[in-house]
Amino acid sequence: MVDTIQHGTVPPDLHAVLEQAVGDLLALRGIRRAVVGVEPGDRSFRWIGAAGTADAVGTPMGPTTPYCLASVTKLYIGAVVLRLHELGLLSIDDLLIEHLPAEQVYGLHRRRGVDKTAELTLRHLLGHASGLPDYHVEAPRGKKALLDQVVEEGDRNWELSEVIHRVRQAKGAHFDPRPFDGSRYTIRYSDTNFQLLIAVIEAVTRYSIHEAFAEFLYEPLGLTRTWHPGSPTEAAMPLAALPWAGDEPLHRPLALRSFRDLFSTAEETLLFMRALITGALFDVPETARLMVQHWNPFAFSLIPKAPSWPIEYGLAMMRFKTPRFLEPFLSAPTLLGHTGVSGSWLFYAPDADCYITGTVDQLTAPAVPFKKVPELVQRLSSLDSR
Repeated sequence: MVDTIQHGTVPPDLHAVLEQAVGDLLALRGIRRAVVGVEPGDRSFRWIGAAGTADAVGTPMGPTTPYCLASVTKLYIGAVVLRLHELGLLSIDDLLIEHLPAEQVYGLHRRRGVDKTAELTLRHLLGHASGLPDYHVEAPRGKKALLDQVVEEGDRNWELSEVIHRVRQAKGAHFDPRPFDGSRYTIRYSDTNFQLLIAVIEAVTRYSIHEAFAEFLYEPLGLTRTWHPGSPTEAAMPLAALPWAGDEPLHRPLALRSFRDLFSTAEETLLFMRALITGALFDVPETARLMVQHWNPFAFSLIPKAPSWPIEYGLAMMRFKTPRFLEPFLSAPTLLGHTGVSGSWLFYAPDADCYITGTVDQLTAPAVPFKKVPELVQRLSSLDSR
């Protein structure tokens, strides 16, 4: 049974489609819960549905239950960096070493014996155009990746210094920092980029990341159920659903804190995404367009949890659309936003003019949003055209 909340009037046939979308997600192999939230651009309604269990003892998953956003958090990190850019506290074209000590980050980008860390800019990090290895899914030969250690061996924590150490111990950068000259270059997804951006935010603002998000995101948007694990506000938050790793809930409080990914609710993610896409989050709405001015394609990746072709990336934002050469045979709606390794997503569908959020909260299902969200958008669009 799907538990729902809604604001505004949802037509019965649309309500049925949305409930079915939740049910279809819950029916997927290994999925124990599903959340879907939808709001059209005209704000005529907001619908959130949830089904399944929120924990291992069978507590029902509700439409207001917080869940882990995983890498959807990158949208929030990017938004704060752009806000600081707008305020003149940094520029996205600043060199990384202008904000973090060179002795702290030297040797991060080493390729063919040459260290090009001094060439890295914040734009490179925002656009996954740095070439840096991904600290938690790549590892030196013969060693386990950090994410696998957390899932298989138990809880642990780490700081930026260990992130940097693991990157230095990896095989080296995948490519030289990509130029931003208007051309399209293949890029590679790396969480290292955004760990460094968090460090830059903290260095520039002299706030913890929790405090910076509170000032630049939570307070302006009225978000009261969005937080970082381990932050001072966590104790006052409602009980959250933990993501699953196969057959086990990922009860890893130290690791979840170290990943620095947010927990939030479907309703608050929709509020955030609208403010981001419309530019309402910024003093000058055009600031938001920096995220979508230029798109680079991800290269094919053999890392199963890493986004790859045909997904493209702007600045802290994904674009999922049908490749041009496949358009005569396959048509999928364009989606702007982000997904997470736990099967979480937060998208704006420009053709349908609607915002869509949700999760299946399963680390074995990171590709689910790219399969199921386009199907839902197509169903919504077909109802609108009737």
